[in-house]
Amino acid sequence: MANTADIRNGLCIEFKGDTYQIVQFQHVKPGKGSAFVRTKLKSLTTGRVIDNTFPSGAKIDVVRVETRPYQYLYKDEHAYVFMHTETFEQVYIEEHFIENPLLLKEGMEVQIVFHADKEIPLSVELPAHVVHEVVYTEPGIKGDTASSTAMKPAKTETGFEVQVPLFVNTGDLIKIDTRTGNYVERVKK
Repeated sequence: MANTADIRNGLCIEFKGDTYQIVQFQHVKPGKGSAFVRTKLKSLTTGRVIDNTFPSGAKIDVVRVETRPYQYLYKDEHAYVFMHTETFEQVYIEEHFIENPLLLKEGMEVQIVFHADKEIPLSVELPAHVVHEVVYTEPGIKGDTASSTAMKPAKTETGFEVQVPLFVNTGDLIKIDTRTGNYVERVKK
């Protein structure tokens, strides 16, 4: 069993009957009173982020997790289907385990985080950036704006909607940051 001195970003813990990942933490030593650790915890089952304060030296239950390489195959009526890239074993993952499911493309390589002791999937980690084709966006007209940062909505091949600069047209390939869901750049074909 670990204590608050072992807390670090990315550590997975068992807390209030759920599995959480530490997103952010801060050790605080006030001038008066005892020290404590302020944390932001993300539930790996629901995706909710909560704030919690642990007293200094408090015991925490560390959960052992494993990250395994998978390839996205398809979506059926109940779940998303992934295949392990080495064993070819298939696993079905419900949508709420995936942060931005509309960014998934068939054949995409992802990392799935598993609870090592219970062998259950906890979350799906997409690559940092993905390239999608724009299937619909309004044409940008030269002189439409006074600033160079004007944006317009665009829909990608998977149905994901993103704000893009005016120079992006239907049929262009764009790079999207999967963590924020924002446009990064236009990609040459």
